[in-house]
Amino acid sequence: MPELGLIDTGGILCQPWVSPDRTSSGLGWEHAYVSTQSEQPYRARFDAAATHLLILHLDGPVTVRRRSGPSTQSRQIPAGGIFLHPAGRALDVELQERLNTVHLYLSDTALQDAHGHDGTVELAEELGSSDPLVEQLVLELDGVVRRWEPSARTYADHLVTTLAARLARAHTAGRTADPWDAEHGGALSGLNAQQLMSAKELMEERISEPLPVSALASAAGLSASQFSRQFRTSTGRSPHQFLLQLRLDHARRLLRTTRQPIAEVALRCGFSHQEHLTRVMRAKLGTTPAAFRRAA
Repeated sequence: MPELGLIDTGGILCQPWVSPDRTSSGLGWEHAYVSTQSEQPYRARFDAAATHLLILHLDGPVTVRRRSGPSTQSRQIPAGGIFLHPAGRALDVELQERLNTVHLYLSDTALQDAHGHDGTVELAEELGSSDPLVEQLVLELDGVVRRWEPSARTYADHLVTTLAARLARAHTAGRTADPWDAEHGGALSGLNAQQLMSAKELMEERISEPLPVSALASAAGLSASQFSRQFRTSTGRSPHQFLLQLRLDHARRLLRTTRQPIAEVALRCGFSHQEHLTRVMRAKLGTTPAAFRRAA
């Protein structure tokens, strides 16, 4: 599947009053598009888009007015407030002050996969709602864009899947979310032995490559959201965390048993460069690759 791009965003980000700072264009993300920007006051109407729109306000409060049919809503939204607009609906909106935002556009495929039940799920229209978990996930995705490294692909997929699951459980039309259900999604079964083995074998085979969660899910015969939830149930870790540990273990073996340059070891183990390996080793082991090799 091609990456989600500017053409999938419904036209908002192409307007002259929007000044993007960074976007996920060119990163190959299939189910999410992230853009961080400043916006000047405006009023406009946009045709329905195929993606769900989530806007996180980075400052404020600012007044936002939204029209839906004959009704109009107006609200002062503070920093951390959320604007949510479902796919397939035209958008009529007015921003009355300057604002810094993160826009996240999510494919309906990701949302429906995260729902994981019979029937389809429909997101609510929200204006100024608050959800600390959604805020944290959007900010983390913005951080991934800001500090992009190819090896972060699995982590980005994990964040998108987690965000889609949160929206599907806690921000759907006509639903009052139960806090426990929104956080945990009920009791989950794990992967069976064959599925877990297939995922681990693929991680080992492609340890030096950016590895999307969709590839791991395909090996297990599951959707990305099902795989991520069941993998965590089976291992106690997200796919990203598990893969990062495999890469670190592999790097430690090479540092102990070979004289390969540290930069080469980093690339062979799926780290973007030597400094990336150094950061991970320092965070996880309290040492550096050079110090680890000397001690070994």
